[in-house]
Amino acid sequence: MNPAEWLNRTVDVFLDRPALLLGNTVVANYGALAARVASLAGWLARSGITPGDRVAVFAKNCPEYLIALYGIWHLGAVAVPINAKLHPREAAWIIGDAEARLCFVSSDMAEDLAEALNGASCALQPIADLPPVSDLPRTAPHPTLPNDVIWLFYTSGTTGRPKGVMLTALNLTLMTLSYLADVDDVAPEDAILYAAPMSHGAGLYNFVHIMRGARHVVPLSAGFDAQEVLELSAEVGPISMFAAPTMVRRLVDAARESGGFEGIKTVIYGGGPMYLADIVEAVEVMGPRFVQIYGQGECPMAITSLTRAEVADRSAPNWKARLGSVGRAQSCVRLRILRADGTEADTGEVGEVAVQGTLVMAGYWTGHSNGAESTAKAIRDGWLMTGDMGALDADGYLTLHDRSKDVIISGGTNIYPREVEEVLLTHPDVHEVSVVGRPDPEWGEDVVAFVVFRPDAAVPEAELDALCLANIARFKRPKSYYVVPELPKNNYGKVLKNALRDQLKEMTK
Repeated sequence: MNPAEWLNRTVDVFLDRPALLLGNTVVANYGALAARVASLAGWLARSGITPGDRVAVFAKNCPEYLIALYGIWHLGAVAVPINAKLHPREAAWIIGDAEARLCFVSSDMAEDLAEALNGASCALQPIADLPPVSDLPRTAPHPTLPNDVIWLFYTSGTTGRPKGVMLTALNLTLMTLSYLADVDDVAPEDAILYAAPMSHGAGLYNFVHIMRGARHVVPLSAGFDAQEVLELSAEVGPISMFAAPTMVRRLVDAARESGGFEGIKTVIYGGGPMYLADIVEAVEVMGPRFVQIYGQGECPMAITSLTRAEVADRSAPNWKARLGSVGRAQSCVRLRILRADGTEADTGEVGEVAVQGTLVMAGYWTGHSNGAESTAKAIRDGWLMTGDMGALDADGYLTLHDRSKDVIISGGTNIYPREVEEVLLTHPDVHEVSVVGRPDPEWGEDVVAFVVFRPDAAVPEAELDALCLANIARFKRPKSYYVVPELPKNNYGKVLKNALRDQLKEMTK
């Protein structure tokens, strides 16, 4: 199914309903949105873009972002959204790898991108200056087939070059339907707030809101500002939004201080570890507004979910264990936990998370990299190997431990950093923490913790040690604590453990 067909079906019912908002100002209703999309598709065709061509979008969040995406799909081309926080050279590499023929770009980024492209054959079009609605006859959306690739999603690439994940029309259709089955319902009076990059998870949730005729809101800041979110939700609500755990932390801090969160309907969190202490506090402050999802670009937004009711439940005997999980398998996938030898792990045993289903990507884009080899490594016997370590309980709830590369092996014993982090975060003065392994000549690795305290707080090492010894085995406690003002994060809010390990190497030289 072509997403542009979903837009046209919504227009049949909700022609005059507000569609695009910048802040609290309506900039287009659904009729105007569809007209601009069809006109842009015609302009792309006249510019030489054909079905199957790749068209990149390297732009900050803006209402025109959706127009560009749907214009690309209307024509039958493949969208290549690129996070606007990337360096122009990184964006240029993605554009070259995808062999994109055109890129919609924010005006203030165009010059640097053009320089980074260094004459590559990719035309640049300022996204704020999309062609006006044309009087030429409008064509119907391209008859996209289920297995046609429509979104080329580049992974975050925290180690090595990012890989282009080929997402098909069927992948994204099932992801959208899984949202309604496993995450949340959407009503026409709802709004989705794009406070996280539209190039990634937040943008993937546009489809279900287009289907239901809901509003699409871009904050004036074009990004995440906790106070702006609270104020905008009061004016525009009910809003739903996708947020990384670090964003949830900041939103809860702002809500605790100023209140005013009644306009927020749903906060869907994912993209990194949400620690138990943080989500407990979030529900205490803001109530049952939170839903957790776990997914990867290779299985977008739809491996597991922990529902609003499950996140808010405190009556079940094992509610803490469930709240520390990422939920159960979503409707269109199957889960397994595999040992290193490929056999299936027992209930409660930690192994690599594997997922199977029609939501799993078609494979990695070949481009200039070896996509076929990468695909063969990632998908084995029809199962996507996620690289995440986790365990399933008897009720099917998946608890993640760490990426396989982040597991600390000390004296031949596996130590999962998240377990240690969870304990340290129960201290009221610990704001953030990240645990990594440090090379040790005797044990192989030992455990160290990088800690961010709350403002004006200082906690003695002995107090942190006592907290760990009261909750986890002695061999798991950190051997050293490094107090830092902040943790290094990538453009998606994930803590860069590689950067912390590099810091350790410099400190031990």
